Amino acid sequence: MSNQIQIELVSKVVSDLHHELVKNRLVVWTAGNVSQRLKFDDGSPDLFVIKPSGVSYDDLKPDDMVVCDLDGNVVAGSRKPSSDTAAHAYVYRNMPEVGGVVHTHSNYATAWAAIGEAIPCVLTAIADEFGAEIPVGPFAKIGDDSIGIGIVETLRGHRSPAVLMKNHGVFTIGVDAKAAVKAAVMCEDAAKTVYIARQLGTPLPISQADIDSLHSRYQNVYGN
Repeated sequence: MSNQIQIELVSKVVSDLHHELVKNRLVVWTAGNVSQRLKFDDGSPDLFVIKPSGVSYDDLKPDDMVVCDLDGNVVAGSRKPSSDTAAHAYVYRNMPEVGGVVHTHSNYATAWAAIGEAIPCVLTAIADEFGAEIPVGPFAKIGDDSIGIGIVETLRGHRSPAVLMKNHGVFTIGVDAKAAVKAAVMCEDAAKTVYIARQLGTPLPISQADIDSLHSRYQNVYGN
């Protein structure tokens, strides 16, 4: 498969996945973004495809996607890339196992980020998907490597594919963009459910042994 065909196919995937963010009410207006790493069969350096800046989700098309190198430089596309491009690029440079990155400002998860508190692992669904609490990353300004540094420092060695960046929002990672979108959807669902539980009382903790067992089963057995 030629490099250009790979770029076109991944651009279609990334464009379509942005509409999943809207469908799952994870974004408003033009906020949020999805990217996916491009690994080429001929051994060319990795690139990634990301959403353009300031384009309405209703108008978003595969041709609007922007292709960047892992330093965040545009290599293809007529639009300006997302303002979070530097953060995505930093993650790809420093976490070679990551194939997709997603950023949202989903209401409940971002509310936890606003108070700087991790979402505790008090649901089997959290144990399954995240394998631990959903952690909080540091406050970081938009536009340079700062957010990316916070994401990598928080998630490296952590089971969670999601981080709540303090006073900002949610970033998720995955083997590809679809997996990262799933993590964003599950993060918001967990944030909402634990918030509701706190209105009723104190959520009950799950033992570490049970968290480990649930996570292992879900990651290695469920669906196989």
